[in-house]
Amino acid sequence: MATYAIGDIQGCFDSFQHLLEKCRFDPARDRLWLVGDLVNRGPRSLDTLRFVRDLGSAAITVLGNHDLYLLMVAAGSGRRSKGDTLDEILKAADCEELLDWLRQRPLCHREGGFCMVHAGLLPQWTTARARALAREVEAVLGGPTYRDFLANMWGSEPAAWSEDLAGWPRLRVIVNAMTRMRFCSPEGVMEFKAKGELSDAPADHLPWFEVPGRRSAADVMVIGHWSALGLRVEPRLLALDSGCFWGRHLTAVRLGDRAVFQVDCSTREAQDQTKRDPGEDASARL
Repeated sequence: MATYAIGDIQGCFDSFQHLLEKCRFDPARDRLWLVGDLVNRGPRSLDTLRFVRDLGSAAITVLGNHDLYLLMVAAGSGRRSKGDTLDEILKAADCEELLDWLRQRPLCHREGGFCMVHAGLLPQWTTARARALAREVEAVLGGPTYRDFLANMWGSEPAAWSEDLAGWPRLRVIVNAMTRMRFCSPEGVMEFKAKGELSDAPADHLPWFEVPGRRSAADVMVIGHWSALGLRVEPRLLALDSGCFWGRHLTAVRLGDRAVFQVDCSTREAQDQTKRDPGEDASARL
């Protein structure tokens, strides 16, 4: 059995299928770890959702900011961003079934010395603590009050973690760290405007995984979200968003031996790079 961790798909279903062929993925034998952002921007988000759902226990996917944006839009919270590509999902006959399945996905997955989240972890959190905090969000998102949660989810404050946080602010910090964060201060204060390369770090901020003494460093972090970062295969970090939507690559790393598999993403799936990030737009407005 092999486990393949795959970067942000974002509705680029054709590239996803080509990558699985290149890996010789067999759902009866192998497993997929998907770092989130299954949907939005690419042309075949509906096919992507259906395919991953139908893989059952052969695939584990954590929630990304675009997946949460889909859930928020479907629940009637916030305004649509004109660049999104969610209409096919929202009009599908099985839309509610797909959304119910998506709401039940974890925010963080921890197994065998690896920890997978979409974006990152704050430096105060061990991976065990992060998994416990993720369960708090998952319980609400998968429960009867999920619409209230989605209406209060987006926003950039509070920007830092405190054990004293409660209610929506507490859940918002957990979501923001795990699905939106790129840079933070050594004290764990998040910054959400900078989205570029490491050299674009705001003053007094670092990439979250370079904060000295971060408590999650005992496990290998498996992440996506940061396409400008590109593929990074390091002893304690597998950063897998290699910019498929932007016409670069979709990447898989086989966890057992760190073998890398990539496909060039088609010109048809690559879209205008000036398009804004709808998940980030929504969070900035609320």
